[in-house]
Amino acid sequence: MTDQAPAGPARDTGSLVTLRTGGGILLIDKPRGPSSHQVAAWVREMTGIAQVGHTGTLDPPVSGVLVVLLGKAVRLTSILHLDEKEYICLMRLQGQVSASDLQDVVSRFTGKIYQRPPRRSAVKRALRIREIHELEILDRNDRLVLLRVRCDSGTYIRSLCHHIGLSLGTGAHMQELRRSRSACFTEDRIHTLHTVRDAVEAARAGDPSAIQEMILPMETALTHLPTITVKDTAVGALCHGARLSSRGVIATDAFQMGETVAVFTADRNFIGLGEALMSSSRIVPGEKGLVLAPRMIFPEPDAYPAVWRGHPADAGNA
Repeated sequence: MTDQAPAGPARDTGSLVTLRTGGGILLIDKPRGPSSHQVAAWVREMTGIAQVGHTGTLDPPVSGVLVVLLGKAVRLTSILHLDEKEYICLMRLQGQVSASDLQDVVSRFTGKIYQRPPRRSAVKRALRIREIHELEILDRNDRLVLLRVRCDSGTYIRSLCHHIGLSLGTGAHMQELRRSRSACFTEDRIHTLHTVRDAVEAARAGDPSAIQEMILPMETALTHLPTITVKDTAVGALCHGARLSSRGVIATDAFQMGETVAVFTADRNFIGLGEALMSSSRIVPGEKGLVLAPRMIFPEPDAYPAVWRGHPADAGNA
């Protein structure tokens, strides 16, 4: 039997689940059996949140870390699906192979490899290049080999096992697969569907602490991006689509023109994402010059006072 969500009709949780800045992230331990889409649908039913999505699709037979996006965080899908992944794979050899030959062949698959999606895949079967960052043999029991794979998003582990088998001359196939990490999210932070159900029921009974602790802020998924810290007086203009002026900047990480940058206030409130209009080395806080164009802003337009002065297309002049 699969570890599916407890059956029952969806019930509106109303305000039992509070999403900071309108969005959040819930890390699910996806069981074998259901699709990623079905797991996201169960989370929608249990939490009562209308907008629920996921990033990094896992096939039905695969278990492990599934990043479920709640509310406005669904807008981050286009960014997060490209993050690197890590898997624990059980590969079965179809013939006898010495330990030295196995290690030699496995080591050759680190680096850039060519792959074509399997016939059962839902995507176009075009030849693609993916990078295997790490490939490690964790254990072996006769023809069963336990592998740890750190790789680019979109790498097909089933194809990787098949190609290792071809290189060995014996054949091999993937027997079982579990995702142990997606971007910065690891197995020690995930929750089963049953645990989520229990937390929602506790919230309905008057104690929302468990479900609120499970939901992570959106910015926890963006630790790989450089940041820019802005004045509160510049946020209102950004929320209305204005570009950020140097006068609204407090501090920056290092970044280049054209990069995606995460925007925060001095109190570390997450505002959204923007495209850098100049490199950080050229920014002089308090001086003139447009430094960032908003691309994905999460607070509502009236969440911060519109106190900017000067041209309404420029933020940070206050």
